[in-house]
Amino acid sequence: MAIHYYCRHCSKNVGTLSDWQANDEQLGFNQLTNEEKQEMIECNSQGHLQVKVICEDCEKTLQENPDYHAQESFIH
Repeated sequence: MAIHYYCRHCSKNVGTLSDWQANDEQLGFNQLTNEEKQEMIECNSQGHLQVKVICEDCEKTLQENPDYHAQESFIH
């Protein structure tokens, strides 16, 4: 199973962990609520995890425009 990290705003591939064997605690997923897990983590058709995160560029934009936090995505 691979784990692919993508920016939730611009869809940039932030990183991939190939053939990763880890539990929720090692990945930090245990710190998320069930609602956050449902929002952020998806399993694709090949059984790989896709995790929505925020890339550095979008994080900078969010810091400069805090009202964007209320939006699912600020890039259209």
